[in-house]
Amino acid sequence: MPEHTELLERLKDQRPAAWEQLPDFALYMDQVLSYMDRQVLPYGEDDALTASMVNNYTKSGLVPRAEGKKYNKEHLAYLTGICVLKHVLSTKDMDLLIREELGGGGRTVEDGYAAFCDSLDRALAAISAEMESRPEEEHLADAAIHFALLSYAAGMASNRYISLLKAEKGILPEDGRKKKKAK
Repeated sequence: MPEHTELLERLKDQRPAAWEQLPDFALYMDQVLSYMDRQVLPYGEDDALTASMVNNYTKSGLVPRAEGKKYNKEHLAYLTGICVLKHVLSTKDMDLLIREELGGGGRTVEDGYAAFCDSLDRALAAISAEMESRPEEEHLADAAIHFALLSYAAGMASNRYISLLKAEKGILPEDGRKKKKAK
């Protein structure tokens, strides 16, 4: 299917910059937005990060406050995670995972970002390999449903791990009911 060749090549080759490759100087908002356009694969046509989105992520605590009006490597790491995860997680779950991954559990933001990038690399490589294994004469609908089902299965696994993490952290279920102790 030549229609998917461009995406396949990008899934194979395009990755967020490693920590060491992130700019070692502070960026202004317009520079951050431009940088983030190159940092992550776009999910859809209207997927660009905007200044108001960054401001909202900052207000909600997902991203640390800018130093003056400048953003550093740490901000870029957080924004990279958010730009990827916002398509598959609720804001609450994304907040929990980003806090845990980027600096949680005694981990530095640099180490958490490296783990995030490694996991993203493995996921993108697995999907590109799966795309390559599909028969060329396959109907587009068959391919689309196959990948939707992979997404469904991955979402189930992610939700289970998030539930386990919430239980580990003592976070109550979203409906507010406390779990009853067995007698």
